[in-house]
Amino acid sequence: MAKRVLTTESGAPVADNQNSASAGLGGPLLLQDQHLLEKLARFNRERIPERVVHARGSGAYGYFEVTDDVTGFTRADFLSEVGKRTETFIRFSTVADSLGGADAVRDPRGFALKFYTDEGNYDLVGNNTPVFFIKDPIKFPDFIHSQKRDPFTGRQEPDNVWDFWAHSPEATHQVTWLMGDRGIPASYRHMNGYGSHTYQWTNAQGEAFFVKYHFKTNQGVRSLSADQAAELVGKDANSHQTDLLQAIERGVNPSWTLYVQVMPAAEAADYRFNPFDLTKVWPHADYPLQRVGRLVLDRNPDNVFAEVEQAAFSPNNFVPGIGPSPDKMLQGRLFAYADAHRYRLGVNHTQLPVNAPRTPVVDNYGRDGLHATRYGSRYDKNYEPNSYAGPAQTDAALSSPLAIHGWTGTHEAPAHAKDDDFFQAGELYRLMSEDEKGRLAANIAGGLSQVTRDDVIEKNLAHFHAADADYGKRVEEAVRALRED
Repeated sequence: MAKRVLTTESGAPVADNQNSASAGLGGPLLLQDQHLLEKLARFNRERIPERVVHARGSGAYGYFEVTDDVTGFTRADFLSEVGKRTETFIRFSTVADSLGGADAVRDPRGFALKFYTDEGNYDLVGNNTPVFFIKDPIKFPDFIHSQKRDPFTGRQEPDNVWDFWAHSPEATHQVTWLMGDRGIPASYRHMNGYGSHTYQWTNAQGEAFFVKYHFKTNQGVRSLSADQAAELVGKDANSHQTDLLQAIERGVNPSWTLYVQVMPAAEAADYRFNPFDLTKVWPHADYPLQRVGRLVLDRNPDNVFAEVEQAAFSPNNFVPGIGPSPDKMLQGRLFAYADAHRYRLGVNHTQLPVNAPRTPVVDNYGRDGLHATRYGSRYDKNYEPNSYAGPAQTDAALSSPLAIHGWTGTHEAPAHAKDDDFFQAGELYRLMSEDEKGRLAANIAGGLSQVTRDDVIEKNLAHFHAADADYGKRVEEAVRALRED
């Protein structure tokens, strides 16, 4: 049987389906990568009308208050002085299930936060885990396809889930998080949130820093066992929505303390592993947490559809002093999120109240389109440059420029001294208690034992063995026991 060749939608053969094209080794991704853009754009249009991912969600309004001086790292106005408050909107969500799915399931949780700043909206799109399953956005559509309902059986298939992970050793760290005790949060109030990606901060002097965001819950972390979650789903499939809604209605306003890790930009190139790899964390011993402020949720939306379902977050909504890093997954999401909203909600989704900036003036040359509500004067022109005093560009850059080098093309990440896919999964495993290790192995075995192909099982077991010998041994024994029953 002839080997099938992967092609683009236009029939051209695909030379590399694992690495996006970048400007040199580790540089920003290139708009000319037609295969990447085609995959992401097509993926965004595969479901009508709910979100392709993060469909099931809950939201609330609140505020962010600065508690510590961080002006040495960023010139962002909303972080410019201690005591300053900025209105926010947050959307929590599960990732893989549909709009009608249950809340208390084993799945990462979205933690998407919109800051309505005086300089425009700043969107921080993260999760309740500091890492992710993959490190290149070209693999994202394939990853989600493997986790979603199978097109034939109409259900999530262990064969698909574990087959993708078998071919993606970089997922081992996130799989260890997901299958561990924090895989099913007790509520949205009782979980941490993370920016997950690496971002760039720039101070007033033009100095650049790379940062990671950590929102630590002030309610304490609480999670559910698989049995507790199954019982809760049976009682209330909307358990997390119910909990969040009722807590805020009672005046029990949940809060999180924001910390950041700060890396001087010059240290990134020689760090012992790629600091822009979304499958890895920065050890706190290298870059300790520095407190920034607190997030408080104090108001429920009046209309879930208008405010939660139509809420649109995009990581390319930056403000002066904050910008992107060469994190490949972030670079892909800079395009994909906004494109998904333009498809799902229309090109004028930023005019919806929940998405509209709170700045006094929004002034650009965008015109017309579905649901257009913003109109200018009859004398306004819709092109630029013009001779009629229309809005003009400024000289202020959002963030510092990034130096790039090398040849265009598809590249793996730049080499660092310690870039393997397993060592941090092993470190996470060794931090667990004996009981936690036992539950982790049982949770993994519950799904992996249902896989029908022995080679897929063996590939996954090899990943756990590579992370830690005891880890691999426990999982292997648990899988064997279940398959012998």
